[in-house]
Amino acid sequence: MQCNPNTTVSDKALVIDLIIPALNEAKAIGLVLEAIPINLVRRIIVCDNGSTDDTVRVASSHGAVVLHEPEKGYGAACLKALAYISNTKSEVRLPDAIGFLDADYSDFPEDLIDLTEAMQKRNLDLVIGSRVLGDPESGSLTPIQKFGNALSTKLIKYLFGYQFTDLGPFRLIKYDPLARMKMADRNFGWTVEMQVKAAKMGLNCGEVPVRYRRRIGQSKVSGTIKGSFLAGKKILLTIFREKWIQE
Repeated sequence: MQCNPNTTVSDKALVIDLIIPALNEAKAIGLVLEAIPINLVRRIIVCDNGSTDDTVRVASSHGAVVLHEPEKGYGAACLKALAYISNTKSEVRLPDAIGFLDADYSDFPEDLIDLTEAMQKRNLDLVIGSRVLGDPESGSLTPIQKFGNALSTKLIKYLFGYQFTDLGPFRLIKYDPLARMKMADRNFGWTVEMQVKAAKMGLNCGEVPVRYRRRIGQSKVSGTIKGSFLAGKKILLTIFREKWIQE
């Protein structure tokens, strides 16, 4: 089954565009795209971050809009996709919400149903798919990831008064508050920047449990000691920087 970037959405449904940053995920991206509940999504945007494998070809063959961001970095890819959405507003109306999903098949794209229902029924501005509250497969979250999540979310609770359990990348956020955030991080701090800015703005935030499995291939971040260290450092710096800016 192929995704349809022009899926018709009913008037009462949220209009959702889904962003998937990707770097050398040719073995996984097709599975991700095939599992997305396309009745919920208007456009699926895969932002290729400089892949040297068949990621672009596979994504294109599944009907996704494919963008190219040569600068390495998760945030850089997300920002490129957001710029595309903003620049096409004269052709296609802006979405009600933006979803973010990884390309490595560690998340269960089908759980977007739960995120969407939570946003609508609980009137949430930001919904985090919490792997901690869900049922992660053994070994899918490394000890460093678990420690980093626990430390970061405790700091957010202490410094900003918002309770999160996870910095998971699988999330859904309303477009208008996302635009007001003026997101800037171009690499490891993207997810935490969004959550801290949501807290500073007083947004209505919530979490839903999501499933999680071992990713296909090696992680560019948690798969190496250096990557884990750099990510952890950037996350902590982002939290404290945003607190300093607030004051």
